[in-house]
Amino acid sequence: MENFTILHNGSGPVALHSIPCTDYAPFHARVAGRLAAGCHCAHYFAIPGAGDTLIVFAVLLDDTAHTVLVSAASVDPETAVPSLTALYPAMHPFERDIAETTGLRYTDMPWDKPLRLAHDRADRTRTVDNYPFYSIEGEALHEVNVGPIHAGIIEPGAFRFICNGERVLHLEIALGYQHRGVEKLMTATGNRLRQAMLAEAIAGDSSVAHGRAFAAAIEQLGDAPASNAPALERTIALEMERVAMHLADTGALCGDIGYQLGQVACEALRTVTINTTQRWCGNRFGKGLVRPAGTWYPLTPEIVELIRHNMTDVKRRYGEVSANLHATPSVLARFEDCGRLDPAQAASIGAVGMAARASGLARDLRASHPADAYPELGHTPVTEEAGDVMARLNIRCREVAQSIDHILALLHEASDGGTAPPAPDLERPLMPSALAVGLAEGWRGEVCHVALTDATGRIAHYKIKDPSLHNWLALALAVRGEGISDFPICNKSFNLSYCGHDL
Repeated sequence: MENFTILHNGSGPVALHSIPCTDYAPFHARVAGRLAAGCHCAHYFAIPGAGDTLIVFAVLLDDTAHTVLVSAASVDPETAVPSLTALYPAMHPFERDIAETTGLRYTDMPWDKPLRLAHDRADRTRTVDNYPFYSIEGEALHEVNVGPIHAGIIEPGAFRFICNGERVLHLEIALGYQHRGVEKLMTATGNRLRQAMLAEAIAGDSSVAHGRAFAAAIEQLGDAPASNAPALERTIALEMERVAMHLADTGALCGDIGYQLGQVACEALRTVTINTTQRWCGNRFGKGLVRPAGTWYPLTPEIVELIRHNMTDVKRRYGEVSANLHATPSVLARFEDCGRLDPAQAASIGAVGMAARASGLARDLRASHPADAYPELGHTPVTEEAGDVMARLNIRCREVAQSIDHILALLHEASDGGTAPPAPDLERPLMPSALAVGLAEGWRGEVCHVALTDATGRIAHYKIKDPSLHNWLALALAVRGEGISDFPICNKSFNLSYCGHDL
């Protein structure tokens, strides 16, 4: 494929000089062409190039060919360029971030708004106070502003509703009030352990997913032998993280509609799951379990039996909770046909993960770009068609059972013995002047980390994409036409990450 470097998940790294880098016009045409052919964007970002230029990189995923496509272009930041968002709305968060951080201007960008309002943004005249919220004129309309300070203990975010009575016509979401600078912290240290711990802290409910993406990128740059990667441990940990969060979200949805039985039952089952993870690695959220080229927490016979026993019990008890939910008319009345994201919308905005699969879009890296132990599992994505709150709940119910089946199958393999994975290698030199892509299918969707090294092998640029970046717009679309009182359950049904967005 001309003007793209073609990789497979985990097959990198690639030398920077071998990545096709052209002028922007042919780059725009070839990226647009691949998006039109069915690829989707895993990452799109800009870094400083030679002199005063910028180098923009596109990392695309071809789910049919199971390949990762990388291309680049040299851009003069003083010259406005055509926007990909004008053709493909899914590109809007990437181009908004590039414009905000580098000052690059687009000739036809349909959503020229800051993405995060970082402290080091190119245009300091753009502030929280003058954020250009969309507005509609009309005597029958009114605006409802929620945030940025949240009633709970979460990161700040502003939700601006335009309503006709109780009916939501439009929702605009503005995030980034607490820009943490995680990507720059990753390049500010050469300490591999500190970098791994930073990766786990990107989104606390996705520590394993982000930790796995980081480890995958570092292992490629360090040319770590594939046999060194603890595939069983990582896959089981990732599926246990998925189970824990699906249980938590089921309970939260039940709590929002006053179905206390479902709420407390799911809270108890989540506690069993995360306490099992704590027994395994000393942390309920799996921190410390995933490290480059090895692990300090191999699957011992005792841990194998503990996970097997607890996950089998969780599957049985959650099956009962799920059956009760689907047999309770008051639950069905609140969740069915509420907060609908139709398949065309999901595809247009580039939805990923559970949000995409609930709208009929079978986007799942475990199937399209499998790594670790997923190739032998032969994972099949769980999908629903309705795209409503009920569909997103159904995805959770079905994926809990599926994930536990995966875990039990892998535990059976672990019981057969074999060579224990080595301890992590935190000192391995990295390939100089190279790029590596780390991917993981977290419980929210695809996580993508891109690491670029300088001529000495030090990480010079580190770019992170949490799946929430794609899916916040899905929430805004899903709430249109709903009563504003249904926003909490629509929001909970996606459960997107503020901090995963605030990098």
